[in-house]
Amino acid sequence: MKLGNAKIGFFKKLSLQAIACAAALVLVVPALLGRRQSQGQQAQGQTPTIKAEVNLVNVFATVRDKNKRIVTDMKQDNFKIFEDNHEESIAFFSKEMNLPITLGLLLDTSGSEENMLGAIQDAGSSFLRRVLRKGDEALVISFDTDVDLLADLTDDHSVLSRAINKARINTGGGGYIAGNPGPVGGMGGGGTNLYDAIYLACSDKLNGEAGRKAIVIATDAEDTGSKVKLEEAIEAAQRTDTVIHVLLVYDPRYGGNTSVAHKLTDETGGRMIVVNSEKKLQEAFDQISEELRSQYTLGYYPSNSTKDGKFRKIRLEVDNHDYKVLARKGYYAPRAPRG
Repeated sequence: MKLGNAKIGFFKKLSLQAIACAAALVLVVPALLGRRQSQGQQAQGQTPTIKAEVNLVNVFATVRDKNKRIVTDMKQDNFKIFEDNHEESIAFFSKEMNLPITLGLLLDTSGSEENMLGAIQDAGSSFLRRVLRKGDEALVISFDTDVDLLADLTDDHSVLSRAINKARINTGGGGYIAGNPGPVGGMGGGGTNLYDAIYLACSDKLNGEAGRKAIVIATDAEDTGSKVKLEEAIEAAQRTDTVIHVLLVYDPRYGGNTSVAHKLTDETGGRMIVVNSEKKLQEAFDQISEELRSQYTLGYYPSNSTKDGKFRKIRLEVDNHDYKVLARKGYYAPRAPRG
């Protein structure tokens, strides 16, 4: 299957073979001994590490109290983890806040975001400068009737800021984004390709990255043109252990799709924050920044060792019932090689 209307720029075009390959990416662990972390350890000697084990399932979690403040003093004994309603033994626990992260910043450049794009660009640039530390990388993608990679994975803040500022609203009348190949808005019927953008970011860019992975999307969550479905976009994130955060930025004249935003975030362990002003936008980015740097890491070896490629549900509980845990809802088990 190809994505048709989504102009993927630097991305490879998705064929049936490519999607089959993406479906085979079912390694459960987000191995935290990747190339960038190893380099960081050599340079600093203090970067926390997690041993990479193929059958270890890692779960990243944020805990908030009833006043929505992040809780940072939890211990391993405070957590219980269940897979398909079976309690598992926690084999690894860490509350280090400096584990490397790979980020994708996705910007909705459809006409409905015209009044907010400037503020999104300013806040997004500030967010990346603040959240990225040594060993981290980020990419920038814009989406409307097209999906454009404005900046590939890099730790260069100036490259990322320039890429964010390249984003232009596509109202369907044609035109170009400076520095990007191909026309904007020249794809016929048009639409907003949110799901395609998520799918491409996860399957083409984040699937080969180690460590923590997250996508932050500034959008009204209205998709009117994607070739993949919402469920396929979520599956791509789950298969690549990517957390999705949504800043629901929308013009009251057009509205926003809260149900889609909630589903994207709930299924992957991220947050959805409604943004209705420029001030709220900066606050929302600040909250996501805090979220990314306040996560616990728990790892376990599943009791069910069957390599069937099926989805396994995860439930994480804490012993304080006033606390709320934010973590992914499951993962895809590895599939045994065909012999």
